[in-house]
Amino acid sequence: MSSLPRRGKSVAKAPTSEELPSFLNSTSESEEEEEEWEPKSKIARRPRLPKKTEAKTKKAAAPRSTVARKMVKKVAIKEEMDVSLPIAPVEDNKMQLIKPKEEDAGTKQKSLNRKPERPKKIEINSFQGKTQNSLVSDEKPSTSVPVVKQEKCEEEFAFDEPPSKKIKLDICPEGKPVKHLGSNKIKEEFEMNWDIVQALSEITNVEPWVCANLIRLFQEENTIPFIARYRKELINNLEADALREVQQTLEELRTVAKKTHTMIQKLKKEGKLSSCLLKGLLNCRTLEELDHVSAPYKSGSKGTKAQRAKQLGLEPAALSLLQNPVELNLFSYLRSNTKGLANIQEVEAGVQHILADIFAKDKDTLDFIRKLCQQRYISIQSTLAKVSSKNGNEKDIDKFQLYHEFSCNIKNIQHHQILAINRGENLKILTVKVNIPDGVKNEFCWWCVNERWRPKQFLKPEFMRILRSSVEDAYKRLIYPLLCREFRSKLTSDAEKESVMMFGRNLRQLLLTSPVRGRTLMGVDPGYKHGCKLAIISPTSQILHTDVVYLHSGQGFREAEKIKRLLLQYNCSTVVIGNGTACRETEAYFADLIMKKYFAPLDVVYCIVSEAGASIYSVSPEASKEMPDLDPNLRSAVSIARRVQDPLAELVKIEPKHIGVGMYQHDVSQTLLKATLDSVVEECVSFVGVDINICSEILLRHIAGLNTNRAKNIIEWREKNGPFINREQLKEVKGLGPKTFQQCAGFIRFNQEYIKTFCSNKKNELGSRAFLTKAGALGKKKSKLTPCASQQPNPLDQTCIHPESYNIANRFLSLIGGNANDIGKSDMQQKVNAIVQKEGLEGTAKRLNTTVHTLQLIIDGLTQPEGYDIRTDFDKPDFKRSIVCFEDLSVGAVLTGKVENATPFGVFVDIGVGKAGLIPVRNITEAKLSKVKKRRSLGLGPGERVEVKVLNVDIPRLRITLDLIRVL
Repeated sequence: MSSLPRRGKSVAKAPTSEELPSFLNSTSESEEEEEEWEPKSKIARRPRLPKKTEAKTKKAAAPRSTVARKMVKKVAIKEEMDVSLPIAPVEDNKMQLIKPKEEDAGTKQKSLNRKPERPKKIEINSFQGKTQNSLVSDEKPSTSVPVVKQEKCEEEFAFDEPPSKKIKLDICPEGKPVKHLGSNKIKEEFEMNWDIVQALSEITNVEPWVCANLIRLFQEENTIPFIARYRKELINNLEADALREVQQTLEELRTVAKKTHTMIQKLKKEGKLSSCLLKGLLNCRTLEELDHVSAPYKSGSKGTKAQRAKQLGLEPAALSLLQNPVELNLFSYLRSNTKGLANIQEVEAGVQHILADIFAKDKDTLDFIRKLCQQRYISIQSTLAKVSSKNGNEKDIDKFQLYHEFSCNIKNIQHHQILAINRGENLKILTVKVNIPDGVKNEFCWWCVNERWRPKQFLKPEFMRILRSSVEDAYKRLIYPLLCREFRSKLTSDAEKESVMMFGRNLRQLLLTSPVRGRTLMGVDPGYKHGCKLAIISPTSQILHTDVVYLHSGQGFREAEKIKRLLLQYNCSTVVIGNGTACRETEAYFADLIMKKYFAPLDVVYCIVSEAGASIYSVSPEASKEMPDLDPNLRSAVSIARRVQDPLAELVKIEPKHIGVGMYQHDVSQTLLKATLDSVVEECVSFVGVDINICSEILLRHIAGLNTNRAKNIIEWREKNGPFINREQLKEVKGLGPKTFQQCAGFIRFNQEYIKTFCSNKKNELGSRAFLTKAGALGKKKSKLTPCASQQPNPLDQTCIHPESYNIANRFLSLIGGNANDIGKSDMQQKVNAIVQKEGLEGTAKRLNTTVHTLQLIIDGLTQPEGYDIRTDFDKPDFKRSIVCFEDLSVGAVLTGKVENATPFGVFVDIGVGKAGLIPVRNITEAKLSKVKKRRSLGLGPGERVEVKVLNVDIPRLRITLDLIRVL
């Protein structure tokens, strides 16, 4: 199966200065000694973007739409093309598709409603709330393209109506690529000396035109699932993980810009702002750079050494040494009664501190030393701390045995190694240091003295000595600590992001585990003293029976009779065992009974499932509302069974970080972790889709564009008015406006058989009422029909096709001679294949005036069988009948197992012995992976079944090393 596009609802916020690790909060200048980097155990958080900016953006929408309506009235429209690429006029007055080029990044799409010979370039205002006459409504329709006869107002939204009215009101219909942005720039609320599009492109390695489009799409509050599925042309077919990375980086850049302007206003108010300082601040791209430049000017009880020297009036002397040393006389600055000017040594020291500060704040100087470090061997080293070796817990110290004497090039060190070192340092077990070779210092000092800061005139020997000392002081006291903080900050940031992304990938794999449909299941929550909790659920997830059995207290034989009776009574042949306390013993108990055929005639199988988060969920308000009459201990058994029956619907009830498929999840930014995991959950739920007439409120709130209140309003509407007949009825729900409808409509499904049955019964009921009314109450005014009577089911509502593309889908059906009622049938597949083979995708798309991506989505929706579930291509739970003991393992044995967790250093596999084995990452090669999985950054994820060979068994430490043979 092709890799799924993925998304994140929550925007990852950049950390505030108060919550940053100590190496970011520490100032660039040390008072008396060199600064050390010391990460804090507290998690960094990222502040939200200013609310006032969002408010401004909303206010600007009204005048835009007014201007748009005035403009459009002058243009006669015959036909609109439904495309997602820029349109350029050609000589014969026809419209032609052109692909966005990097050199054209930033050029805005000309409106299709205007004459081609009079295009008007529009500059996108990505983050500013100012009204622009050239901008129109932020509400974006997309793909449908019929003839426009009459223009309607913006508030009257309907995606299945002629959408050209929406194209008139939108500068970027259907998310067409922004082709020109005016010198490739997007106007931001906080202007810097660097272009945000270019900076975003350089950091994320995404084309500038794609970055420009994404900035616009995020500004318009489009969700990542919607962008990834319905705006592929705009984003060059990027996946959701890449979109999340761009979104997070964009927020980080905007945070830097906002903090920079806050600092500028503060310094300006204090009278400390100079043109040189202003330029330095506006050049900052990271929080570390901003902290380094602004640190000397922060208010405090004591100023920096350079500031104190300037207060003594030594700044003219320092500048004179560089520009006009011939006329410099340091003895004229002596003041016997003033501390710092009492003798010539103190005057020279003050001049030296000012020069060192100038050198350390110079952009060219910092660029040179950074480039020099990239060419040299820079290592990070960890050693056992002296204090911990005396007073530390031996068990904790042994955990970091690999890092007691550890050194590695910062270019080659792995992410998990950085996180381990940081944790050891936080626990005061390890001491960490960045080693920069002396050759870097020597070459840097030579370059500063002889090139960058070479005086304009001849220097006396005593002045040359001051200059050299100043350069060395700048390096040792200011620049070296800055480089150490930057290196460790970058390594930690990258490691945290990779850890969060790995958690997200594992979570996605787990959520998309193939459901086990049509089985009655027995969930078992193992336990010793309090017994094993049982719950039997029907194929529709209804609770049939709950009980408690005591299998490990000498009553095993008697309880076996009860279990057999329950299995036979409910015709249940599948047992699901949680992997918590007493799991191993419970598994052995059931495996022994199965091997003896105790449950005959039933062919019973069992599987082990993670019960992470089940206990937390069982005492949550959601569980109390769903199962009010059940004891919390029994609720966990129900949750365990449902995790096999429908993993997605059950796991969304649990906070993602409690599912436990991450690495160092407690050491990373909790704000970033929560935003990413919530985003992955929303992505999975959206792309699987939900049946709006049967899904729970908890599942519904994770659909793109919806939240807790909107999901609650949908459920209330459904309870009051009966089931939804089609997607159009969603517009009747309170709080569900045009933008929300656009974002969520494509991910909501309707069971057509259920809808047809409901409408048929409703029609008969209304017919009976009408007959009675006519017979018994002649002359009275007829009552209006209910909304359900006037609504008609739409077969396209069961597909992934967005309502904005219904018009194109209907034209495509007419082209192939198909019927919407035949969706998913073999006849439809044959007709689609015939037209595609005859004209090709591009030819057919051109004939329908649409794009290849939109047409492909329509074809997928029409040909996928009814009730299609993308999870069917993923792995199912591994059902077993027997058990293998740890002692039975031998080197060379070939076993099958299921992946439990994936990390950057390897994959943990459950091979059924009670302890997961590790496949080192070096043993996972492309040749051993299926073609589908070769495109993933790490080939394996939780839930996948693999065949492995045992390489090593360490019985005392309970460690198993495996080799991957193949993916099953």
